[in-house]
Amino acid sequence: MRLFGLLAAGAAFVFGTTACAGQVPAPVEDAHFGTFDMEEVRLGRDLFYDRILSGNKNTACATCHHPKFATSDGLSLGLGEGGVGLGPERRADPENLPEQRIPRNSPSLFNLGSPEFTVLFHDGRIEVDESRKSGLRTPLEDDMVVGFDSILSAQTMFPVLSPDEMAGHYQENDISKLVRQGRLTDEGGAWDAIAERVSAIAAYDQAFQRVYPEIAAGQDIHFTDISNAIAAFVSFEWRSIDSPFDAYLRGEGELDAAADRGMALFYGDAGCGVCHAGTFQTDHGFHAMRQPQIGPGKAERFESHQRDIGRQRVTGLAEDAYAFRTPSLRNVMKTGPWGHAGAFTEITAFLRQHTDTGDGFAAYQRQPVLPALAGAADDWAVMNDPAEQGAILAAGTEIDLELTAGDISDLVAFLDSLTDPTAIEGRLGVPESVPSGLPVDR
Repeated sequence: MRLFGLLAAGAAFVFGTTACAGQVPAPVEDAHFGTFDMEEVRLGRDLFYDRILSGNKNTACATCHHPKFATSDGLSLGLGEGGVGLGPERRADPENLPEQRIPRNSPSLFNLGSPEFTVLFHDGRIEVDESRKSGLRTPLEDDMVVGFDSILSAQTMFPVLSPDEMAGHYQENDISKLVRQGRLTDEGGAWDAIAERVSAIAAYDQAFQRVYPEIAAGQDIHFTDISNAIAAFVSFEWRSIDSPFDAYLRGEGELDAAADRGMALFYGDAGCGVCHAGTFQTDHGFHAMRQPQIGPGKAERFESHQRDIGRQRVTGLAEDAYAFRTPSLRNVMKTGPWGHAGAFTEITAFLRQHTDTGDGFAAYQRQPVLPALAGAADDWAVMNDPAEQGAILAAGTEIDLELTAGDISDLVAFLDSLTDPTAIEGRLGVPESVPSGLPVDR
């Protein structure tokens, strides 16, 4: 077995106060997430499923984060604004074609209400930072407003400012016009315009007054109130701590033989627990793992490339090139396609590439779930370019593990033991309707 660029398999380091890598974590309980105001949670549910938050009133948070697809969307790269339908059946609206695919795979939402999560998005562009007035470091920098209850609250609301995700493009609607003008968080900006839409609906106005005393006392509904309610819902609905693995950790059950062998590999010789460490199988760090890159990539409007250099776009540091945040593995067997660009639709293929990052990259079999999109840039531009491939390989960690087919099967069995049916289904479920009267993605 050879591992290059990582800690030796089985080594331990400390994240926060918890010894992580190479050690089976301690169990987690409901109390870890705090208490919930169910009025706030139900308000957040309505907002999460309501298309009123999008510029053209055609996309909800749930469009790309639906329980039907384990809080993702079942696509390698999704279609936000300009798409119709749900999951793998989603397609481009010929009357309102998307400009491009969403550049990265839609991440799952499990356990994001835990205070352990202090950095979010694939590239970590939003992070808890107590030195900032808002308590957060975000791409908005000094324009970031105060009032978000948590990083989850702030994270949930950035998609509404994205033309490709929810805002819409150019002159399509009042929100997209404000975004185009760069008027986002200021008075009369895009966030205010969305809050005004919501407050104009009597059922929402009444619900906010019931939940937030300052609104009942006459304060306007602010965008942060909307995002705080959504965060409360996400935290309640998709906390995932009732899998067979959790029962095992609490001494309430045993793993089957294959999963037990897989757990020994995961936290032992395979070295998975080096990065997928701690309570939710993530070190919350960033690693370049030589992942195949498909789709439009991440580029500024004036740039023509299709690469995605990940964390380096945030830090500007060369050593962060092509590094992406270690995802939590809770319910991972249900959240495919896998990889920051959703390049893999078979978990065994992903694991083989992940444990043999050189030959595995070269042997990648193209298998993404990508709805047809007329006029889109070549999804394979990077993978067809030897120089682009070379850059990914040069920046990435070399791992060459000699795992047998049986080892892979055992790892899959362990990953399956992280599946929590209660969390996947959701505790409240999809509402029958929402206060705006707009259609609900079901």
